[in-house]
Amino acid sequence: MNILALDTALQACSAAVAVDGKLVARHHEILHRGHAEKIVPIMEQILSMAGRSADALDLIAVTIGPGTFTGVRIGLSAARGLALPYRTPILGVSTLQALAWGDRSPESVVVAIDARRGEVYTQTFDADRRPTGAARAVAPTAADFPEGPTRIVGSGRHLLLPLWPQLTGSDADEVPDAGVIALAAAARAGEAVVGQPPSPLYLRAPDAKLPGGISPSA
Repeated sequence: MNILALDTALQACSAAVAVDGKLVARHHEILHRGHAEKIVPIMEQILSMAGRSADALDLIAVTIGPGTFTGVRIGLSAARGLALPYRTPILGVSTLQALAWGDRSPESVVVAIDARRGEVYTQTFDADRRPTGAARAVAPTAADFPEGPTRIVGSGRHLLLPLWPQLTGSDADEVPDAGVIALAAAARAGEAVVGQPPSPLYLRAPDAKLPGGISPSA
């Protein structure tokens, strides 16, 4: 199976190709802006490195959020544009799930992303990295975690570690890695449906406001 994975939902611009369960090409770059200009050339580069053409892809996996509103849309648009001519199935992967996959420990994990405005995006996963609760945007003091020692992954850990003594920090990446996603996505390929691309996962309203205090539609 030829899988292309993409992520532009947070600070990374990341793409990777896995072929039959082996990672064959990867580009992972931290950017604060410019994802829209970079992602298509990076996709082309990665496919060339892997020796694969777009029509040979069996699956495209892309992060759907939570993350920045612009970043999520950039990744989804790139995936849809590449998939449309060849009717390639697209698998949506939450950034929380992607970060959970990135932690290699044999334990359950809490994923927490710093959502700004005094909140974190958080979700708990079991040792097999299956979610055990819904993804939420909450204040650090209102988060709910399992009893006993629990590893925490993601950029929100610095907000939670001082408040919750049962948490221990993970050294896993704080942004999704397309290489990790490409390898893990094969087990979920059956969830992707041709012609039905995934929708963004937004856990709160946009930060930007239109005149008069009206939020733009997501």
